[in-house]
Amino acid sequence: MWMEVVNRRDFIKGTIAAGAALALPFSRARGANDNIRVAIVGCRNKGGQHIGMFRKIEGVRIVALCDVDSEVLAGQLKKFDTSEKVAAYTDVRKLLQDKSIDAVVAAAPNHWHALITIWACQAGKDVYVEKPASHDIWEGQRMVEAARKYKRIVQNGTQNRSDIGLREAVDYIKQGNLGKILWVHGLWYKRRPSIGRVPGPQKVPANINYNLWTGPAPFGPLRRKQVHYDWHWFWETGNGDMANLGVHQIDDCRWIVGQNALPPRIISLGARFGYVDDAQTPNTQLAIFDYKPAPIILEIRGLPMKRGLRAMDAYRGTRSGNVVQCENGYFVGGRGGGWAYDNNGKKIKQFKGDGGATHQANFIKAMRSRKVSDLRADILEGHLSAALCHLANISYRLGSQSSPDNIRQTIQNNKEALETFDRIERHLGANEVDLAKTPLTLGPWLNVDAEKENIIADDFPTGWANQFLKRPYYRKPFVVPEEV
Repeated sequence: MWMEVVNRRDFIKGTIAAGAALALPFSRARGANDNIRVAIVGCRNKGGQHIGMFRKIEGVRIVALCDVDSEVLAGQLKKFDTSEKVAAYTDVRKLLQDKSIDAVVAAAPNHWHALITIWACQAGKDVYVEKPASHDIWEGQRMVEAARKYKRIVQNGTQNRSDIGLREAVDYIKQGNLGKILWVHGLWYKRRPSIGRVPGPQKVPANINYNLWTGPAPFGPLRRKQVHYDWHWFWETGNGDMANLGVHQIDDCRWIVGQNALPPRIISLGARFGYVDDAQTPNTQLAIFDYKPAPIILEIRGLPMKRGLRAMDAYRGTRSGNVVQCENGYFVGGRGGGWAYDNNGKKIKQFKGDGGATHQANFIKAMRSRKVSDLRADILEGHLSAALCHLANISYRLGSQSSPDNIRQTIQNNKEALETFDRIERHLGANEVDLAKTPLTLGPWLNVDAEKENIIADDFPTGWANQFLKRPYYRKPFVVPEEV
C-alpha cells in the first residue's frame, strides 16, 4: 500500500517559521533565568550518560526519571542525594502529566522515539531525542510535524554536530581549502560478537515491565537471551548498526556535502557473517547514497580484522569516522576532530575536537532563546539522517543473495564503492567467510522521490518497497497518530 507522505516543502516552511520565532512558549509560566526542569526517559546506558551531562549544566535540574526496568531506575536514583527531589516513573504517560516538567530526554529504544517525542510535544514539553530520530521514515515525518505544530524545541542526539573540531573542519572544507568534494565515506568498524541462540521463548525478568517495554511493537514472547541492548538487531524494535552507530557518520557526511534532502537513489548490500545467532540485522553492510555531485558511502563492519583476533580494521587510519576526498586533498575524522591531508598523505591541518560535549547545553540554550535556528541538530536534520539509514535497510531487506561479480557490475559506476567492496571481500576472507557458501545479500537500487520522501517503485509490485516506510500496525494504546 502506498503511504501518504507529508510534502517536504511543508517541513521546510515549518522549519523557517519556527526558526524565526522569538517567543515560543515554555511548558509553564517562568522567567528566563529560572531552572529548566528535565525528565530522563530510558535510564540505562545512554540515559545514564544524559543524567551526568544535564546535571553539569547551570540552571538545569533533573526532576524525574522513567524506566520500565525497576532495577535500572533504582540504580540511577541513587546518584541523587536526599535534598534533590526526583520523581520516579515506570510509565512515560504518567510522567508527561506533570506540568512542571519543561523538557523530556528520550533515551528509550528506537521503537519508542516517535511516541515519546510526539506525546511530549503535545504535552507542551521540549524534547531531546536520541539517535536515530525515528524507527521508520513515516514516524520521522510525524515527529517533525509535532515539533512544528506545537512550537517545540526538539534536538536530535547526533552530537557530532556539536564537536568543536568537526565544526571547524566542516567550515574549512566548505570554504574550498581542499578543493571540490569528490565523495564522502563514512565508516563504523566495531566488533559485534554473537548474541547466541535460544531454544524457545525466554522468561522476562520480574524487574522489567515487558508490556511497557514493548509499547507500539507487536507483543510476543521474548526470543533472545537479554531484553536490553540486543533489541538493536531485530527489525520490530531496532534498525541494526546502520542506524545505531552508522547514523552518526551518515549525519556527518550529509552535513559536510550540504545535502538537505533524500538522495535520488540508493542501494545497500550486506549479511550477517561469522556466526549463526537469533539476530536479524546485518553485521556487515555497505550503502551507496547517489547524491550529485558527491556521493556518500557508508560502511559497517562488525567482524575483526582477522578471525581469532579482537582488533578491528581501519581505513586511512580511522575505524569510526569519515573520509572526505576532495580534489586537492582529504579529511579524516569525525567526533573528536581530525586531520586534513594533501593527496600524498602529508598532514596539513589538525582540528582538535571535544566529542560534542556541548550538545546538551546547546539544547538548553535553544530552549531559553525559543529559536529552532539555535539548535545544531534540529529534529528535521535528525529525521533526514535517520531516513537515509532506513532507505539503506529497505534496499537490503528487499535484496537477494548475489555473487561478487554481480555486485561489482551493479555498482560499477562508483569507483570508490567498487574499491570499498574489494576491501570488504578481503576482510571477509580474512574472517574465513566463503562468499560462495554464504553469499552477500544485494539489494536493488531504490529510486527516491525526495520531495514526497517515498520510493518510486517502478521495479516492484505497487507498494512493495514502500511497505517499509511505516510500521504496518501499532499495538493499542501505543499508536503513533496519523495526525499529530
